[in-house]
Parts: sequence; C-alpha cells; structure tokens
Amino acid sequence: MSDLGKRIEQLPPEKRALLELLMQRKGLSRSPVGSIPRVPERDSYPLSFAQQRLWFMDQMEPGSPFYNEPLLAIRIRGPLDSEVLVRTFDEIVRRHESLRTTFANVDGKPVQRISPPAPAPVTAVDLRGLPAGQREVKLRELAQEEAGRPFDLSAGPLLRVTIVRLGGEDHTVLIEMHHIITDGWSNRILLREMMQLYDAASKGRPNPLPGLPIRYVDFAVWQNQWLKGKVLEELTAYWKRQLGGRLPVLQLPTDFPRPAVQRYIGRLETRILDRGLSEKVKQLCRGEDCTLFMTLFAAFLALLYRYTRQEDLVIGCPVANRNRVETEGVIGFFVNTLVLRVDVSGNPRFTELMRRVKKVAVDAYAHEDLPFEKMVEILQPERDLSRQALFQVLFVLHNYPGGPGDVQGLGQYLTLTRIEVDGGESKMDFAMAITDLEEEGIKAQINYSTDLFKTQTVRRMLRQYESLLRSVTANPETCLSAIRISSEEDEGGRPADLPGGRGDIARRLKSTTRKPVIIAPPGEES
Repeated sequence: MSDLGKRIEQLPPEKRALLELLMQRKGLSRSPVGSIPRVPERDSYPLSFAQQRLWFMDQMEPGSPFYNEPLLAIRIRGPLDSEVLVRTFDEIVRRHESLRTTFANVDGKPVQRISPPAPAPVTAVDLRGLPAGQREVKLRELAQEEAGRPFDLSAGPLLRVTIVRLGGEDHTVLIEMHHIITDGWSNRILLREMMQLYDAASKGRPNPLPGLPIRYVDFAVWQNQWLKGKVLEELTAYWKRQLGGRLPVLQLPTDFPRPAVQRYIGRLETRILDRGLSEKVKQLCRGEDCTLFMTLFAAFLALLYRYTRQEDLVIGCPVANRNRVETEGVIGFFVNTLVLRVDVSGNPRFTELMRRVKKVAVDAYAHEDLPFEKMVEILQPERDLSRQALFQVLFVLHNYPGGPGDVQGLGQYLTLTRIEVDGGESKMDFAMAITDLEEEGIKAQINYSTDLFKTQTVRRMLRQYESLLRSVTANPETCLSAIRISSEEDEGGRPADLPGGRGDIARRLKSTTRKPVIIAPPGEES
C-alpha cells in the first residue's frame, strides 16, 4: 500500500467516507477494477436484492405499469437517418445484457436469463398525415400510453423504443424500460451512448465505445456472495443504531384526508432557481465544507421543520450505489435508498443544521452498501397501507455522469432536447428532486400525491423553498424559526410564512392525524 493509501486508511471513518464520495463525484475511485469479477456464462443468474423486491411486487400484481421507469422522450430536430438510429439501438442492446434480460420463476425463486443479441424492439410511427395542430396532441397521447403500458418480466423485452415522425426534420424518440433493468444513472448512459454511436455510424466510423468490464449479472452474483457474515453484521449494526425502535411519522399538513390505502396517483411541479441563487448556494457549500446535496437537503429539512415543528425527521434519499469503478458504465438497477434521520431540535442556526446533516450523511455513505430491501427486512417497521414504511418523503439530488450538457447534440447536424413527461404517479406523499443545470441554475421538482395535496399548495412550497435558500445564503447564521420563507408571491403579499398561518397548520394537523393500521407491507420504492 502506498503512503497515500496508508494515510487514507488511517482517517476516521467519516472523513474517509467523505473523501471517497468526493473522489467518486470527480470520476475517481479507490476500488480496483477487478473487485467485482466476471462470472462464467450460465443459463441463469441470481437477482440483485433490489431486483428481487421488484420481481415479488410484479408477482403480487402482474401486468402493473407501476414500476415502469419514467418515460424518456427525446425531441430530435434535423435530418435524422432513422435506419442509423435503429442500428444504434441494436448496438446498445448488444452491449448491455440488462436490456435483453428476462426473469423466470424456478421452483418459487426468481432467476434472470440473458437472451442472445437481437434487433432492438423499435417501432416507427408517422404522424405527418395529421394536421399540424393535432400532431403534438397525438404525440402526448402516445407518450402517456407508452408510459402506462406494462411489461411482461418473463417474456420481455423490457425495453421499448418508438420513433415518432412529426415532420420532415422533426422526430421524437420515446424510450420506456422496466425499473428492474435500469435506473436514472443508467438512463443517462443510454442517452450518451445513443449520441456517440449514432454520430460515429452516421459518419461511417467504427464503434468508439470501449468494452464493458462487467455485466449487471456479475454485480448481482457478487452482491449475493459479498453481503453476508461480518460485512452484513457491521452494516446491520449501524442501521439498527440509526433507525431502531419506533420511527416518527412525518406529520406534514395535507389538503385532503389521507386515504386508507395509497392509490399512487400523482403529479409533477417544477421551479427553476436562477443562476445567481445557485452560485450563492455553492458559495455557502464551500464556506461550510459541505457538498451541494448536504446544503440543499438541510434547506429541505428546514422547510419541513417549519411546516411540522417536528424535531426528529426521517427522509429517504436515493443514491447511485456505483461506488466501484466497474459499475459506472453499466446499464442496470443499481440505485439504493438511504434513510437519513436528522435531529433538528434546539432551534439550531442553519450552519449548525448543515453540520448535523453532514455528519449523518457521511456516516450513511460509509454504510450505503446495505440494500434498502435488507434494511426493511431487518428493521421490520410497522406496516400501514395508507403510507410508506420508514419514511414518507423523498429527497434526491440528480448528479448523473456528464451533467445536463451531455443531452444537447446528436450527430453533426442534429439537435436533441429532452422532453419532460409527467407519468401521473407518485409513490411517496411527495418527493423533492433537485438537478443542477449549471449555467441555467437549479431545477427543483416536487412529485406529489394528488390524494393529499392541491397543486397550489405544492407550487407554494417550491416558492418557499426558493425563498428559504435566498434567506440562508444571505444570513446562514439565522436560527430555523427565524428563517424567512415567504415571498411576494405567497399569501397575496401577507407576511405569513406558512399556508394560512400557524393556526391553520395546527387545525389541519389535527384533522389529518390518524392512528396507524398494522397491515401487509406496501413495498417501499426509491
């Protein structure tokens, strides 16, 4: 081991975890390339822990589109060669075995099987026969239909591509996959490879992409063999300390009474925070030696505290779970969900809350290898069909490789933009997703349950989140109770910083609080 390696190993666990996290985000890794070995070819392979949960959910409700990935809709303008694009998808399917994987039930246990390379499942739709004003309407209908069309895990394929022609040089590509073979990071890999392969093929050049060091099934086999014994004991002990006992239920005021059973119907609201505010947030990060996630998450907790006055907050936070260099370019279902429990008691200054978040987050990153599925199995939380177990609210910072700029071009004469499609679902009470758009600023989105919240309530929360960030970047030493979270848009200019004021919050809390019902597990999703 080098002197540097020895010094890193001697760091306290929290500092070592943070260092490795920062190295990952810079595209570096301390893990050796051979840490996940390739396994010999065989007829079938075990599922990863995350895949097992989705397979069992599918067995309980066959044909449900609930675990379809959010639809990728890509608008392409320019002289697109559709045949080259089809061959591009053929090559992506050849490279990534996950895209030709199916799942079988063998004696009551699931296995995954890899089909030989074959043409990608691409469908062409030509809308030029419709009047110009109707094409966009039909495109939206096709996108919604595709997002809601289920997959058959046993028969496949679990990838569908539709090339919609709207005009001579106007196309939209709809890409839908089942979550069991992909995740958000994987979707970005697919888009990046689509552009690189199309560009090379359209210019008569060979495939420019290097071979993949492992396949997803190699990761699944490795995970099943590695996560046992002392490794499992240490991870389990940490999460039991953090989350053991009765976890608090987030008592966020709702506009409607909570249904006895979740229906998972939702909507998406978006707000762009300008570049100036984004730069101030990043300056605060540097000043307090925190990552962008930690600072934005602390602001999110401050907002929840002001709404609920709860001092023990438990939030789900998805992580890419690609902390080994071999996994970074592989399409597959790697994402894991960490459960972060933060103490906000004592009316701390915002900088103190940032330090608390940093400690909790770094500790969690150091123990992120325990799959969420195992965590639920070990903790055995109370089950209630009206809400998710462990946590009811999600927070995520999207930091996929390449950043937002890698979805801006396709070939020499084409431009590509991603269209946002609202799938009409929400697996949580609500989920806050942040994307750093760099030059444009920060995109904040809330995917929320329409059974619980009105659209105007969620829009107000987004405005208040922005107002809170402006307040803490101007004066980070402000105590949580004193942070200004109103704006000129809120409450018709009234100074109240919460919907209807604190009295209204108390009344709504009283009307929406109900005793939990012990029932079967709903199947938590990240």
